[in-house]
Amino acid sequence: MLLKGKTALITGATRGIGKAIALRFAAEGADIAFTDLVLNDETAQAMEATRQEIEAQGTCCRSYAGNAADFQGTNKIVQQIQSDFGHIDILVNNAGITKDNLMLRMTEEQWDAVINVNLKSAFNFIHAVCPIMMRQRQGSIINMASVVGVHGNAGQANYAASKAGLIALAKSVAQEMGSRGIRANAIAPGFIETAMTAALPEDIRAEWIKKIPLRRGGTVEDIASTALYLASDLSSYLTGQVLQIDGGMGM
Repeated sequence: MLLKGKTALITGATRGIGKAIALRFAAEGADIAFTDLVLNDETAQAMEATRQEIEAQGTCCRSYAGNAADFQGTNKIVQQIQSDFGHIDILVNNAGITKDNLMLRMTEEQWDAVINVNLKSAFNFIHAVCPIMMRQRQGSIINMASVVGVHGNAGQANYAASKAGLIALAKSVAQEMGSRGIRANAIAPGFIETAMTAALPEDIRAEWIKKIPLRRGGTVEDIASTALYLASDLSSYLTGQVLQIDGGMGM
């Protein structure tokens, strides 16, 4: 098992890519702490169902409700996780939202919401986790970026800016923390088959697929496999990198 004895903290892990990463890490022996925003009974039930599904892999799993964009709240959550598990070896900054609009129509609220959830949350968790990892003299930080953070995308200026920021943040942390044994990298998924992309009109989906040399969308398991590589000792000499998992779309 590649992650036996390690504790992984994953943000936004109740569904999609975050959940797939949590399940894959648990299958490889990691204990899992995950966070998500609880808005009502339905989201609370979804979080508990996810926790049970992850724990069924045979490892310990605890969930923590909170707003990843809240600096003080994040510190309290990380302190609680440290108390509950004793150590934090892996951080996956996966929490994210979209509020798409053309630049001329984008509101300040749409801009601020996406930057706060997608980018500020990563700062919050890295800021809270780094002292723990520094004392341990080891740790792996993984920022979930996007190909639009590399290439941009019309109608997604806020989302693209947040994902580009996650890439630069990973590179900066890699430079600052490398001497302490802490690695930081980013994953830039391309067109991934999720509930969000499944809702797109068929003509738009077909147009996306035409741009991909492998002629298919990626799966959440494709991203989880990459995250496992970055979290494990298989990538012990890899830091400050952005891995585009896009079926060749970005060539």
